[in-house]
Amino acid sequence: MKKILVLSGKGGTGKTTITSALIDLMDIQAFADCDIDAPNLHLIEAPKKIAKKEPFYGMDIAKIDPEKCIGCGKCYDSCRFDSIIKEDGKCSVDELACEGCFVCELVCPQDAISHVKNIVGTTQVFKDEKVFSTAILNMGSGNSGKLVSEVKKNLYENTDKQPLAIIDGSPGIGCPVIASLSGIDLAVLVTEPTLSGLSDLRRIVDTSRTFKTPVAIIINKYDLNEEIADEIRRYSESENIPYLGNIPYDKEVSKAINNNISLSKVDCEASRAIIKIKSRIDELL
Repeated sequence: MKKILVLSGKGGTGKTTITSALIDLMDIQAFADCDIDAPNLHLIEAPKKIAKKEPFYGMDIAKIDPEKCIGCGKCYDSCRFDSIIKEDGKCSVDELACEGCFVCELVCPQDAISHVKNIVGTTQVFKDEKVFSTAILNMGSGNSGKLVSEVKKNLYENTDKQPLAIIDGSPGIGCPVIASLSGIDLAVLVTEPTLSGLSDLRRIVDTSRTFKTPVAIIINKYDLNEEIADEIRRYSESENIPYLGNIPYDKEVSKAINNNISLSKVDCEASRAIIKIKSRIDELL
């Protein structure tokens, strides 16, 4: 099974809009949303039947038994993450701040502190004739890279001999993106014609190349600044990166997004540009 990953060095470039259109245009039956901090591909593409929904556990965190705690404050003094709360003669743990180092457990004279499991998110698999894997990370929680790996694992385990899968990745170059890149056949990088768009494009290209993942570039809303769009094309050429094409700014795109409609179902300049891009992706694969 070939795997396409859609990434952007920064948020708001139209990555999910393009992903949803490609799912329909390429008749992709297996797809995932690995933007676990703010998943939204399900608004357009998710099958209705939930096949699997499970809590995702991060690292264990500390918990203080109030019956055993004598309020000596040794855990409070020893915590380097300021995750111990001391009030009314007792200590407790701020779960969002706890990093699971368990120094507090070592110094507690009353054996009042123990490890407990910590749910940091939820994974979901939707399945009918299509398979869609996604997850959401609880606000303020860590282990985002591991959760992305779980989303991909769920997709592959529930997909039966599909020729192609597509994954909507996270913006930036952090842990979720790094976890998304493993095992990918082509990373489609969506950028915009701004200075920040070009700067972040260079970073995501460097990150992808670190993992030896082939990349290709799309400029979305290229006509908002054709001078920088030309600079991005020259960068693509100088780096020998396949250039998939331009998508113009099109008000019909906003209307489709607001109505939860895939751009593939709208006849407009932007959708016609994506059809051409789809053909170039076919050639690369």
